[in-house]
Amino acid sequence: METTVSRLTDCGYDAIEISGEPEKYPIDETRATLEKHGMACLGSVSIMTEGRGLTLGDKYQREGTIAYLEDCVRMVGGLDGEIMTIVPATVGKIAPDASVDEEWAWAVEGMKRVNEVAVELSVKIAIEPINRFETYFINRGDQALALADAVDENIGVCLDAFHMNIEEVDALSAIRQAGSRLLDFHVADSNRKPPGEGHYDWAATLRTLDEVGYAGHMTVEFVNPIERTILAGTQEEAPADNATAAELKFIQDHGGGVLSDEEYTAATKASIDYLRSLA
Repeated sequence: METTVSRLTDCGYDAIEISGEPEKYPIDETRATLEKHGMACLGSVSIMTEGRGLTLGDKYQREGTIAYLEDCVRMVGGLDGEIMTIVPATVGKIAPDASVDEEWAWAVEGMKRVNEVAVELSVKIAIEPINRFETYFINRGDQALALADAVDENIGVCLDAFHMNIEEVDALSAIRQAGSRLLDFHVADSNRKPPGEGHYDWAATLRTLDEVGYAGHMTVEFVNPIERTILAGTQEEAPADNATAAELKFIQDHGGGVLSDEEYTAATKASIDYLRSLA
């Protein structure tokens, strides 16, 4: 945590969206690290590994998921964060366990229970759609809005540029449709590399965010691939000493690997510099 927050501060960031692993980030210790570097906690994002999912057919796994998400919300509240971003279903699971109506009802029920805790702690819930190759449930902004509407009017959405590039007919229209319900915005280019390293139209995206009055953060969430051919050059995969098993699996399942500190710092700095150059 110290290394990450120090890097972000040095690169010019003012807030962090913490991985949804409450056991790894004790509130008092994490708060002290953030305060030391003058870094705010925007919130957290759920890590929906195997066994976590609000649409799972096993009711005990659903109950465990609700408890996990409630713990994430409590972590956000304890760090004076604003937003808990939730991917409702298991990432990497692309086949359903039950009917559309059953899974929808389970997701709504689970989200309502998590939202009760969030309301008590003044934390906003944002539902994040991700692409069909990572989940069969909630792939587009309109689907996320429909689930949000079914839960509570104070629930919003988090849009991710990388996923929108795959799923939305028009990413800018998805931003406009979300409007004031857009609570969080994740940033990675069309190839999931840092912004500016793919073909995504970031200038138009920033204009549209401004058009809808979005005043929230843009959370940089690139996943750089590890080159495994003779074209790798000087790139080296670093040891995953500080990553939890869930975090490492998330990175690997998303086609990435653990970069060296130098490479990761360079990509982190390039991301914010590129976006600021367009502002």
